[in-house]
Amino acid sequence: MTEPLPLSLLNDFLYCPRRAALKVVEGWREANVHTARGDIVHEHSDLAGYEVVKGVKLLRALPVFSDRLGLNGKCDVVEQRPDGTLYPVEFKVGKRRQWENDDAQLCAQALCLEEMFQTKIERGAVFHADSKRRREVEFTPELRATTEKAIAELRRILETTEVPAAVFKPACEHCSLFDTCLPKMTAEPAALKRAAQRLFETTDERR
Repeated sequence: MTEPLPLSLLNDFLYCPRRAALKVVEGWREANVHTARGDIVHEHSDLAGYEVVKGVKLLRALPVFSDRLGLNGKCDVVEQRPDGTLYPVEFKVGKRRQWENDDAQLCAQALCLEEMFQTKIERGAVFHADSKRRREVEFTPELRATTEKAIAELRRILETTEVPAAVFKPACEHCSLFDTCLPKMTAEPAALKRAAQRLFETTDERR
């Protein structure tokens, strides 16, 4: 049986495929200020249990899975409305803004919930801790397709144990694996080759 993928790894993959591969293929795990802040934000939602607020049941740290997609993990919060509608809420550090990786992770949670409860979930929300605001996410056919495609691509990386090449971008400097990945250096193999050639040329001249 194929090992299920953790939901959080999907977010890593869409943030950077190399980051996800370094974690699961090579086993790298590092922390930085961003991961530490994320742990603090999730402290309350990671406490499993439920409460009822204004007629809405809040299910915290709800374990979810999908046999069809080969996923498992947990939802920070799932709101069960009085009409039985399920509404997943993902907690994130930072101000209110849209990121494809956050939307896809939330969508994957909805896909798991749909399979588990045999229901249809139209939307959910990302709660941004810094601004203390929600951003509603509609689970459109396009977002569902993007999410399932990412799951398939992530599965391929795990099966082939292939670590994608680095592609440096501004977001790299906020990544906890920045010092492990070294994207500024590894993303430019041609520059490394030229540097090595100059090194050997200098060594030859000194002999």
